Amino acid sequence: MEEARAAVVEAGLRLISDGLVEGTAGNVSVRFGDRVAISPSSIPYHLVRPEDVAVLDLDGNLIGEPGTAEPSSETGLHLGVYRQTGARAVVHHHGIRSVSVSTVVDELPPLHYYVVRLGGAPRVAPYALYGSEKLARAVAAALDGRSAALMQNHGAVTYGGSLDEAFERARLLEWLCDLYLRATAVGRPRVLTDEELAEVAAAFATGYAR
Repeated sequence: MEEARAAVVEAGLRLISDGLVEGTAGNVSVRFGDRVAISPSSIPYHLVRPEDVAVLDLDGNLIGEPGTAEPSSETGLHLGVYRQTGARAVVHHHGIRSVSVSTVVDELPPLHYYVVRLGGAPRVAPYALYGSEKLARAVAAALDGRSAALMQNHGAVTYGGSLDEAFERARLLEWLCDLYLRATAVGRPRVLTDEELAEVAAAFATGYAR
């Protein structure tokens, strides 16, 4: 439990250093067994201590000694991802490129074959109030078959088998959104076809990934 709490503290600092959030926005969680350690609500990341990190079961019940702060308002979103997938870590961020693109598309057009590393073109979960069950359901639907999703007028969420993988996917999503913004600023970009993406997926499956 203490290792998981410490990992969440470190991950919060990483959100800041990677430029994925401002202030107290975003949140991170780590799953260990059937328990989840998650960022506290409304505390600047550089002030978060391990004892501020709540640990819950998959139904949202506090386990052991409670954290000294309230768990993230997006706890329901994180728990939904864990119940639906084999995730061991979830990253929810407000990267400026992800937020920007989330306001103009329903799905991020696959301009680069790297979308295959996220399971396919990331979908955009329809807008819903932050922290709401409606938002958690929308994100769960958008993540079906994907490891990343945009959240309309809000941000993005990624998951992985480790914190490093979840962060790698968060940065990749930001890169793909940046690519979309740059390409559409100069013209109408070419979008990869389903056949081309399937060819890439097959190549990746052989272990040949670039």
